[in-house]
Amino acid sequence: MALPLMGEHVSSSGSFPSLPGTMNTDWMSPLCPQLWDVPIHHLSIPGSHDTMTYCLNKKSSISHDQSWLLQLLDKVLLCITRPVVMKWSVTQTLNVTKQLDAGVWYLDLCIAHMLEGSERNLHFIHLVYTTALVEDTLTEVSDWLEQHPREAVILACRNFEGMTEGLHEYLVTCIQNIFGDMLCPRGVLVSYEDEGTVSQQGELWPRIPYWGGGPGGLFVAGINLTENLAYILLHPSESLKTMMLPSLPYLSRSSANIIAGDFIGTDAFTSNIIRLNEKLLPC
Repeated sequence: MALPLMGEHVSSSGSFPSLPGTMNTDWMSPLCPQLWDVPIHHLSIPGSHDTMTYCLNKKSSISHDQSWLLQLLDKVLLCITRPVVMKWSVTQTLNVTKQLDAGVWYLDLCIAHMLEGSERNLHFIHLVYTTALVEDTLTEVSDWLEQHPREAVILACRNFEGMTEGLHEYLVTCIQNIFGDMLCPRGVLVSYEDEGTVSQQGELWPRIPYWGGGPGGLFVAGINLTENLAYILLHPSESLKTMMLPSLPYLSRSSANIIAGDFIGTDAFTSNIIRLNEKLLPC
């Protein structure tokens, strides 16, 4: 399926899919024919915020971009600090394949090079680093797309902590080799936060912004919470999950373009967002 950018068709036939439960493995290709000419930036697309945090490594070091206070606490009070850090770092419980199966078409990939790691082992990061490697995860997404050739995925590559120019070149080569002719304008749109790299690579799209028109009009509405260190230290019994889950049923009812949330798959979040596309149908 060609990615429906800026008015291209969503190749399909049939009517709007029924969406029981959380399994929305193939939802874009069966969209109602009346939506075939709708630009992708007008569609409502489910996404996951900090997609890879389901596999954070409890034993990894704290991100070097974090405050000196948090890094100090993690060294001197590791047995106390680390469980708290994990409670506020994990934003997803489903692995990337299960997120795609649930209908998540926007993956938020915070990429970093861990100083303690090998020269080219790129990980994902959210306070701490993941056990998963970037190359392995991109291959997993590619394998899923091979099984669902009429669907589309948006990969938002960002953060890039510790990334050198050489590592950017390595990452782009991985993306090109893994996805090949699936890259935009086919089924995979890769937005890349590093402007210098984007200017040299025609397959990459610029960063898709939060709450504002991006390339082709795309933008992300983030349904997620970010608390500061002081709040976390003063509320040791709370977690990101306990704060976020009660709000999801209400936050996923407003129309937007890409709607990225935490803890995807815990309720009807993706189904509710997909159903928002019915509002685009004429009465």
